[in-house]
Amino acid sequence: MTEPLLLDYPEQGIARLRLHRPEARNALNMALRQALADALRHLSDSPEIRVIVLTGNEQAFAAGADLKELADIGSIALMQRQVHKLWQAVADCPKPIIAAVSGYALGGGCELAMHADIIVAGESAQFAQPEIKVGIMPGAGGTQRLLRAVGKAQAMRMLLTGCMVGAQQALTMGLISEVVADEAVEHRAIELARSIAAMPPLAVQQIKEVVLAGADAPLATALMLERKAYQMLFSSEDQKEGMQAFFDKRRPQYLGR
Repeated sequence: MTEPLLLDYPEQGIARLRLHRPEARNALNMALRQALADALRHLSDSPEIRVIVLTGNEQAFAAGADLKELADIGSIALMQRQVHKLWQAVADCPKPIIAAVSGYALGGGCELAMHADIIVAGESAQFAQPEIKVGIMPGAGGTQRLLRAVGKAQAMRMLLTGCMVGAQQALTMGLISEVVADEAVEHRAIELARSIAAMPPLAVQQIKEVVLAGADAPLATALMLERKAYQMLFSSEDQKEGMQAFFDKRRPQYLGR
């Protein structure tokens, strides 16, 4: 049996996690969910890693939950699995996550992509929340993250019909960040990761934390979070290095201190 998740390091400071269940279009079974949560917890604590690229294969990013594990389960057994804790490991990752999406991102796969901070999709990528077609609804943030990403009108259309949305439409709706040629998806994701990895890690992490925490806070509270994080960064060595490098007209070397 092959590993459901592959980890490699394409460049310094960048980790790549590849969903690897090609026989099931990378459907999210418990083994893959657990492996992903464990890997992200490990990478979150690794000072050498600054950005994470999450991808699948050419056919599918992830085609949803593995229905073979769900068809006959009861509500109590489902609750006791505590899958939300595995999803929380994705949401809690302090490092930027770039989803490189080719093929299908359906159901849990679409939800997983929406957990990322940047989504790069190939021209033929397809997004959907089709849970309603099998008698259920999204259960890993699909209703709430989709609503926040694309607004009520488009979210309701996707959620209530289970329709497919192509990459260009997903871009127009605000669901994804970029559309590139299918063969360029991972290359572009790593290019973005390289650019972010060269930035000061403390500032990167503070930006992610403030954006996510402030999104659901009142504006005054969100602005306070931003102000405090901004002020705190002036105690970092990276702030001194960045501004001195600007004066010296040289490339800064950020150490995350």
